[in-house]
Amino acid sequence: MWRYSSEMKISSEVVAGLSAVRQRLALAEQAGRRQRDAVALLAVSKRQSATAIAACYAAGQLSFGESYLQEAITKMETLSSLPIDWHFIGRIQANKTAELARHFSWVQSVDRGKIARRLAEQRPSSLPPLNVCVQVNISNDPAKAGVTADQASALCEQVQAFSQLSLRGLMAIPLAQQSSQQRCQEFARLRQLYRTLQEQGFALDTLSMGMSDDLEEAVIEGATMVRVGSALFGLRGE
Repeated sequence: MWRYSSEMKISSEVVAGLSAVRQRLALAEQAGRRQRDAVALLAVSKRQSATAIAACYAAGQLSFGESYLQEAITKMETLSSLPIDWHFIGRIQANKTAELARHFSWVQSVDRGKIARRLAEQRPSSLPPLNVCVQVNISNDPAKAGVTADQASALCEQVQAFSQLSLRGLMAIPLAQQSSQQRCQEFARLRQLYRTLQEQGFALDTLSMGMSDDLEEAVIEGATMVRVGSALFGLRGE
């Protein structure tokens, strides 16, 4: 009885969080003069239980982002009956690429050619090409992963050369301790880079930027996907 009540509480909280995030997204799209539902929501489910993810899925959320490989695989096994669209958004260790290539449909944090090559070589032929975003260190922060804006084109070329990979777009994580104006400036720089790469001939359709605290700024500046955890699940989500 206690477990049932606990699961019901988790479910109701997740459903409420998802509804609130969707409302924020709709208002941001309106403020940015974007089309309704132009921005996809990626639910950041790291450190969240399978119960919470299942409740979110049941409420209509299909895509989930994980940062820790072994934790993610455990949840994938538990939720194997659900056709969830799993994204990896964490730092990539070269010795973990085989597991990433086998278990995920997206890897958003590709930041070097070596990783792209290993993901391509290790992607099972029975699966469709792995969707890839190139991670850009738009803040030029030495503590963050990602290529510089000047390096993005070269890495996109490397990713695009592999038939087992599908180059989809760019991803970035701006510095947390910034003003709204500073975040908007970084989002705008990433949007401009995205457009420049499109003009160079790269078929990009995904600009993954913005999280719980800044999704409105990201949407207004052109995001096509936002990654939201804490605003959806609570403080353990991001």
